[in-house]
Amino acid sequence: MLLALMAVLSGGAARRESITIDEFAHTGAGVSYWQKLDLRLNEEHPPLSKLLAGLPLAIRGAHADYSHVSWTFSGSKLFHQLLGEWTFGEWFLLRWNDPRSTIWWARLPMLLLTLLLGFVVYRMGSRLGGTWGGLLCLACYATTPAFLAFGPLVVTDVLMTMFWVLTVWLMPRLWRSPSRKDQVLVGLAFAGALLSKFSSGLLFLVFPAVALSLRWRPLPEVPREKLERRRWRRHAWWNFLKVTAWAGVFVYTVYFVFSWNQPTDSFSVIPHFPASPLLRRLLMPPWIYLRGLGEFAMSAGSRPTFLLGHAYDHGVWFYFPVIFALKSQLSFLLLLLLGLAVAIFTRAKTVLPPENRPIPPGRELHWRCLWVSLVVYVGACMLNRLDISVRHFLIAIVLITLLLAPLARWLEGLRAVRPRLATAAAALAFMLVLFSLASAVRSYPNYFPYINSLGMGKPGYLLVNDSNLDWDHAFPEVEQFALKHSPSVVLLDRYGFSEPEFYAPHARPWDCQNPVATDAGLWAIVSGNNLADARNCSWLINYSPQALAGGSMYAFHLPDPIPPAGQPGGPPERKDWRFFGGNLLPFDMRETFTACLRDPAQLEPTFERIMEIGRQMHNQKQKQ
Repeated sequence: MLLALMAVLSGGAARRESITIDEFAHTGAGVSYWQKLDLRLNEEHPPLSKLLAGLPLAIRGAHADYSHVSWTFSGSKLFHQLLGEWTFGEWFLLRWNDPRSTIWWARLPMLLLTLLLGFVVYRMGSRLGGTWGGLLCLACYATTPAFLAFGPLVVTDVLMTMFWVLTVWLMPRLWRSPSRKDQVLVGLAFAGALLSKFSSGLLFLVFPAVALSLRWRPLPEVPREKLERRRWRRHAWWNFLKVTAWAGVFVYTVYFVFSWNQPTDSFSVIPHFPASPLLRRLLMPPWIYLRGLGEFAMSAGSRPTFLLGHAYDHGVWFYFPVIFALKSQLSFLLLLLLGLAVAIFTRAKTVLPPENRPIPPGRELHWRCLWVSLVVYVGACMLNRLDISVRHFLIAIVLITLLLAPLARWLEGLRAVRPRLATAAAALAFMLVLFSLASAVRSYPNYFPYINSLGMGKPGYLLVNDSNLDWDHAFPEVEQFALKHSPSVVLLDRYGFSEPEFYAPHARPWDCQNPVATDAGLWAIVSGNNLADARNCSWLINYSPQALAGGSMYAFHLPDPIPPAGQPGGPPERKDWRFFGGNLLPFDMRETFTACLRDPAQLEPTFERIMEIGRQMHNQKQKQ
């Protein structure tokens, strides 16, 4: 019933939403992988999630024009696909096929995957805390706004989350004389993570971290005799190497199959000789993977971010803790505090027999692997400076959810010393779960901009940024507003760069920082991200904002006339403009991408212009 509720809420929201920013690149790429066996598009992310989303489209015969310049341009030189993949995805989804049915069929496997992850969470929770522990974890997972928002989308985060928790859950087998079948199973889970997202490489740190924790605080299954304990550790490390080798084989196989038709011209370091075509083909999988890893590393550096009303020109260490606190249900946060309080009180007041301890016998190493991997992942998130969205924190959210699994067993221990207190705590936990369910239903379908009461009633655009608020998903509501309030057109300042004309044909693209005289008296709809972060459009707040899509976007009735730039109630002066992604580049990246989407012939000159600007900026930094 919980999974069915999640399917209705998450799937229903996805059916109402327009295509989000990253889905253009991922969906077009996924279809091309199946139809052309060519991985040139979206190399900066591994292919597995895109393959899953593209499979039903390939089966249904979705049309893609592989003579189009966006395809040929993307395979010509290194980094070209970083620009061309967006144009190819835009044309594939909005021009060559029906957008609504195409994106729904692409999202359907991702929705099923989200439900499968929920079942995995339930099974793991049940192993740790019994049936009630599994149900508690699943109830929290199924009502988490971040999973309800991002679960059905064609992105990489939910898939990586599932394979991360599976790998960590299976990891104890490496210390327990695993059979060949066990090694293959762990290798498959590890490969699934590596094929989902490049940041899954953090799993290489989890095993050493667990091994180190077993030295610091051994578990009952660690041998006591020194020589036997050393042999036990070596055996585990050897198993880890075997599992890594199996994972490498699976990753290589996927890349080899789906790059079969990809040109090998990028191997300029290998001279031409009779056997060079075969050698190039065999080396293509590791070459594509490493090249994509390099592109991911370049794009994953520090970026400007926005949090709690402050714009930062770099990432900040507290970004994800604050985002987690704001975008989690308050009832879930209170459940975490309740679980912590019960655990501390019970451990201080009583010593439980082994059969009634919070972690069942034989599951201690599973518990250790879970919380150690949580420490590793959260530490990496806080040290990293790529602070964009709560979707990059989904792994931590699932692991934190699983920490609630032993709560029912803790309550049993508490009942032995304080039965009334245990009953009250159990009743409170039950009420908090009911509140989570009610809040999830009440928030439908606006899960993107969800912020709990810790936001103190402030609008989302003063607290968070990017897909925490708006991801171009609310274009249908723009059209509904236009049909109701405007006799002609509304002005639309979207967050991304895709054309809104399919979902909102009565909307005209607009720059809220640079209005013209003829805009006076019209209705303007602006992404919440543009009011204080991606653009400097807070001047519009003076004109009675009307929230759309739960606060993802806002509608304004522009004054007539519009005050001059820099004057009270008017737009900012040119020197105070802000651009998407910060002012790292001396131009608006959104307008550049939009020009390529409208006229793909602009791809090559745009790329050359960007490269020239990059060279000039690099030379300037070296001189400084």
